[in-house]
Amino acid sequence: MEVMERLTRRDHGEAPAPGRRSRRGRRVLIASVAGAAVLGGVLVLLPRGAGDAPPPAPGPAALARGAVTTGVPAALPDLAALIGDRETHLRAHPLDGASWAVLGAAYVEQGRRTADGANWPKAEKALRTSLRTGPKRNPQALEGLAALAVARRDFPAAKKWGESAVKAAPKRWTAHAVLIGAYTGLGDDKGVGRALDKVMELRPGSAAVGALAAAVYRDRGWREDAAARISDAAAAAGAPAERAAYLEQAGRLAFERGEREEALRFFQEALRTDPDQRAAQAGQGRALAALGRTTEALSAYQAALAKRPSPEYALELGELYESLGLGQAARVEYDLLRERARGAEAAGADEQLVLGLLDADHGDPAAAVERLRVEWGRQPGTAVADALGWALHRTGADEEALEFATIATDGDKGGGVRSALYVFHRGVIEKELGRYGPARRHLGEALTINPYFSPLRVPEAKRALAELGEPPVEGPPD
Repeated sequence: MEVMERLTRRDHGEAPAPGRRSRRGRRVLIASVAGAAVLGGVLVLLPRGAGDAPPPAPGPAALARGAVTTGVPAALPDLAALIGDRETHLRAHPLDGASWAVLGAAYVEQGRRTADGANWPKAEKALRTSLRTGPKRNPQALEGLAALAVARRDFPAAKKWGESAVKAAPKRWTAHAVLIGAYTGLGDDKGVGRALDKVMELRPGSAAVGALAAAVYRDRGWREDAAARISDAAAAAGAPAERAAYLEQAGRLAFERGEREEALRFFQEALRTDPDQRAAQAGQGRALAALGRTTEALSAYQAALAKRPSPEYALELGELYESLGLGQAARVEYDLLRERARGAEAAGADEQLVLGLLDADHGDPAAAVERLRVEWGRQPGTAVADALGWALHRTGADEEALEFATIATDGDKGGGVRSALYVFHRGVIEKELGRYGPARRHLGEALTINPYFSPLRVPEAKRALAELGEPPVEGPPD
């Protein structure tokens, strides 16, 4: 509630709380010339008169360009305008390396917002063309290739391109920022910390940096710090698309804490701010399902998938159908998930994680283990550790499964995030191994972290706890 109140103060023009940094206005460079005369071949610029009209506001293409080149979420209509503008420009000026980099970055952002894999090959072509036609040191193109690799879940490539961008421009904060995603996917917590420290040094007080910090703090289990950071970021955001993105992030954090109503308010406000914020619409479905408003939840998921066909949303919707006893509808979603994942992989994306999760619970667990072992070898992040551990459990290999479940949930081993699903997985594996004390503790912890973490798994957690019963009461030692 405190977070929502802080954002409400901002919406009604109230002064921020004492001690908060004032928001830095967006800097826009506009050349405004009241009159000019050419004398002796020299262009003389005359100052604008006091009664002249103010310069026009930047158009959609300029707004999107400012966003994609400064690490800020951009509105979909503005992105479409920017893409059209740069495509037209490049037909006439095909050797403009800087414009190829901007076009590639716009394709990446559009693909990220829409989950449309058709953007990935176009983005890669544009960015590689920028490397060929642009300056020798071209950090914008290198950074764009790193961001593209993160969007494709190719974290080794993201690390390579991101580190090259940093080498080309060590003080370019967005190059360090993209490395946070690369190092997170590789399970390199120290690398994440170094990159975040550099970003905060180079761009202190930025709303975009606050949102990055919130994501890192969330992964480390610092939930209160993460909530405070994203609250400040949403309050300081400039454009509606930026603010909506941070509100959606705040909603995810609230839901992970089990705060259904607050999460729903964040998601609803994000959608009001930017109707194209489909991640918030899927979040709305998540929160509505947790509140028992299943008809509305199904509609929200379906609307989100219609505009952003993300395999992750299809998995969530399928499991919601399954929890309602609608097995046929669930299977339709799982089939659509596989179809979308194949399309994304054809465009260069890595969808092995979501396919492994699907196979572990709703397909062939042995195939899931095979997929996820390869994924772990390439990019051993926390999410892959959890998924591989669960897939191993589903094949009966519980001793090995516990090793990976421990990696995913033990802060000393890298799994600092407080995920109810990860802890649930660990508790079930421990129960199967006869380790009833740790199993009881972790299953209870999962329901404490978020009592609504999954419509399908929460009832399983409750049943498992009931089967374990109360811990034995031991008398004093002899």
